[in-house]
Amino acid sequence: MYMAQNWKDYELIDTGAGDKLERWGDVVLRRPDPQIIWPIADESGPWRETAGHYHRSSAGGGSWTWKTTLPERWTISYEDKLKFYIKPTSFKHTGLFPEQAANWSWMMDKIQNAGRPIQVLNLFAYTGGATVASAYAGASVVHVDAAKGMVQWAKENIQLSGLNDRPVRFITDDVFKFVQREQRRGNKYDAIIMDPPSYGRGPNGETWKLESSLYPFLESCMQILSDNPLFMLINSYTTGISPTVLSNMLEMTMKPRYGGQISAGEIGLPISRSGLTLPCGILGRWESN
Repeated sequence: MYMAQNWKDYELIDTGAGDKLERWGDVVLRRPDPQIIWPIADESGPWRETAGHYHRSSAGGGSWTWKTTLPERWTISYEDKLKFYIKPTSFKHTGLFPEQAANWSWMMDKIQNAGRPIQVLNLFAYTGGATVASAYAGASVVHVDAAKGMVQWAKENIQLSGLNDRPVRFITDDVFKFVQREQRRGNKYDAIIMDPPSYGRGPNGETWKLESSLYPFLESCMQILSDNPLFMLINSYTTGISPTVLSNMLEMTMKPRYGGQISAGEIGLPISRSGLTLPCGILGRWESN
């Protein structure tokens, strides 16, 4: 289990009854999580002090109820280095996956100790947590996501973190087509980060299903790696996919060509009240020796 344990501005306070109780700065929110299939041990205290509660709908989706009037968005920081805007959305998210801090610390260490300029490609890059971390560590970054609003949010996170002067390119585009164009252009990257969806459709009706599409996409991404890559990181939130699956794919693709080391596992957050851990997804990492 890879744990995101260095947060001060975020805390997973408690879990139970399909919900997690989280502190984002000074704001406590209650949001659903399908993996929380145990009851709430004690519904007193912080469970009654939430500013907002996202309720799932039996018809799909859901909505927020608010006990407190909040600003449209607010700021939290990670290790007093990386800053992010938090904004509850209509689909329960806040614009940040705090468990990914376990990856941010790892990639910052890899980049800062590389001893050479590093070019990072962040695919399915969302609001740019990994982009901010990579830029902070000194890398040049290309940030690609198909959602214009998420790319704008990522730009604002870079500005918020005081990294305006860093070499970061923000691209709103279909990720798969972008990778194909980079192959034709002959562009290369020293590190690739990807957080592909479980399912999706391309602009021309192309279907993406992680179980059948991830391996060929990984092979495609290898064609735009430099001759001396630093790392490859795959994140997944797809239910039913084991970390060993990601490890096997990296063993079959990266290891024969580049050697290096492979690690894989769950990624999680510590739960303050119970001392338990909430699993939040999986990762597979390849890194150079």
